[in-house]
Amino acid sequence: MPGTRKLGRDTAHRTAMLRAMVTFLLENGRIETTVYRAKEVRSLTEKMITMAKENNLHNKRMAMGFITKEDVVKKLFDEIAPKYLQANGGYTRIIKMGPRRGDAAEMAIIELV
Repeated sequence: MPGTRKLGRDTAHRTAMLRAMVTFLLENGRIETTVYRAKEVRSLTEKMITMAKENNLHNKRMAMGFITKEDVVKKLFDEIAPKYLQANGGYTRIIKMGPRRGDAAEMAIIELV
């Protein structure tokens, strides 16, 4: 079930962080983060892409309520979602990179397939 990891933050901070990370992932195609954050971002990103596959006003407004940039929502509905019309999930890939130098946190790259 997505959203069960607390990631060491209170609810508002965690939600804001995940919204920003999903926005950056959809904008840039890949981001580098910790493994646990990447797993949370994956579930939320896949829900956004699945929602965008059905292009209607309700889904656009739902996406606008979560994604923080309007041009990223447009890109999601116009460019990203049409690529995955035949796929039923598996839109993202997590590649583990090894420990971070400062605190030895396990790092990963999450990218759109």
